[in-house]
Amino acid sequence: QVQLVESGGGSVQSGGSLRLSCAASGYTFSTSCMAWFRQGPGKEREGVAATKYDSPTRYADSVKGRFTISRDNAKNTLYLQMNNLKPEDTAMYYCATHSRWWCQLLRSDYNYWGQGTQVTVSS
Repeated sequence: QVQLVESGGGSVQSGGSLRLSCAASGYTFSTSCMAWFRQGPGKEREGVAATKYDSPTRYADSVKGRFTISRDNAKNTLYLQMNNLKPEDTAMYYCATHSRWWCQLLRSDYNYWGQGTQVTVSS
């Protein structure tokens, strides 16, 4: 079965960096749409970035220029490099996937989710 396991979260000060990882198994990772979502305290889960080999990479406006999504198909691993972190980036971060041909940041498209990794940014 599909398994997604996130790691790399932690606590950093404003302006710092973190790299999240998502280890995937149980499906064909290399051709799948993969995305990062986040859910801050009292907020709805929102899309952060999405990538698929035959689609444009997508970023939320709030993270453009600061976050980079990437993947290592040989390792079945998705990454999110987060630079210049801000307190408003504080959230639980989830990786997600689905089997549809498109790849957008629409939460309802995704039917497989990891358990999440917490990112806390202090000012």
